[in-house]
Amino acid sequence: MFRKLLTLEEAKDTINRLKLTTLDSEKTSLLNAHNRILAEDITSNFDIPPFDRSTVDGYAVKAADTFGADENEPKKLKDCGTVNIGELPKVSVSIGHAAGIVTGAPIPEGADAVVMVENTEKKNDVVQVLSSVTRSENVMKKGSDIKKGESVLRAGQVLRSREIGVLAAVGVDCVKVYLIPKVAVLSTGGEVTEPGKALLPGKIFDINAYSIYAAVLECGGTPVYLGVVSDDQVRLREALKKALERTDIVVTSGGVSVGPKDFMPMTVASLGEPGLLFSGVAVKPGKPTTLALAGRKPIFALPGHPASALLMFQLLVRPVIWQLSGRMAMERKAVKALAGIRMFSAKGRRTFVMVKLRKTKSGRVVANPVETGASGAITTLAKADGYVEIPDNQVFVDKEEEIEVELF
Repeated sequence: MFRKLLTLEEAKDTINRLKLTTLDSEKTSLLNAHNRILAEDITSNFDIPPFDRSTVDGYAVKAADTFGADENEPKKLKDCGTVNIGELPKVSVSIGHAAGIVTGAPIPEGADAVVMVENTEKKNDVVQVLSSVTRSENVMKKGSDIKKGESVLRAGQVLRSREIGVLAAVGVDCVKVYLIPKVAVLSTGGEVTEPGKALLPGKIFDINAYSIYAAVLECGGTPVYLGVVSDDQVRLREALKKALERTDIVVTSGGVSVGPKDFMPMTVASLGEPGLLFSGVAVKPGKPTTLALAGRKPIFALPGHPASALLMFQLLVRPVIWQLSGRMAMERKAVKALAGIRMFSAKGRRTFVMVKLRKTKSGRVVANPVETGASGAITTLAKADGYVEIPDNQVFVDKEEEIEVELF
């Protein structure tokens, strides 16, 4: 039988008390930094843009020289030269003059605005301004995007295309990032067969290792696939010892219930101190979930049922991968909905009901349970948009009651 069942909050508190720290960091080039977790705060050493620049093609002018200009009474200014992009201006603008300029080029000395080329006409060396501009119009001021000394990115941020663009803008070509957690993934059970092999009578294909492998990738870890281990204590212990040597976290599935070959809890307890932390959580699905700690390395033994395994991975394993990777705290993604039918809880256990969302013609969002028939159905999560959490002290959620759906 299970040891004392922990509530979900107690299980999470147990994990939090481990005070697992982020992994070490390394330097990587900006071109290889995509999806890595920043391990340092980044401040800019200079203003962006580093000079006043034109935001349009046209003429750099003194705004006061254009006041009152229109198509009937254009203001006539003398062309004093051209400012090219990528170089310092070789001209300056004095009263009554204008300098040709292109988008992105520095504003020449003396000018304080730019007239769009569409609002000008040029005849010989005379520029006719057909519309007035105000001071700083069509000018991006020095430091208006990023100021020197400004913090632009913080440790813990995921480096995606936008963040990498910011790093490039402030001249960073090499950045410090956290190491990616390596997560061992293995399945147990004499009935489990790897996909691609012949499916003999009484066997099933290994769903869990592949779905958990993908789940590890989705939350920023590096999965290490270790295949299927039979229900043999000696082989199981050897496989787990090798997994601990190679990775930072171990995630298994199967062998955690109360059957004669469910060796996982006693096996993970023997791999090192402090050993078994809990074996059983008062939730449905996912009750047999087990956690052990060997040194500083957590071992999560998840149920064999695919939907249960993936749900408990999301609830308990994913936050640990995020913590080790140095990622900022997870943001919850949830929506309000109305229960499509009455949903019952399992007596005395926190119950998670997988639901699919639909929007009615009136615009209301309705959540209906995904019919599975058994917790072993992998299609439960494939069909579901999220789940509804029913507390252990609540008997049911009534039809049309407002609920919160946690999105996958």
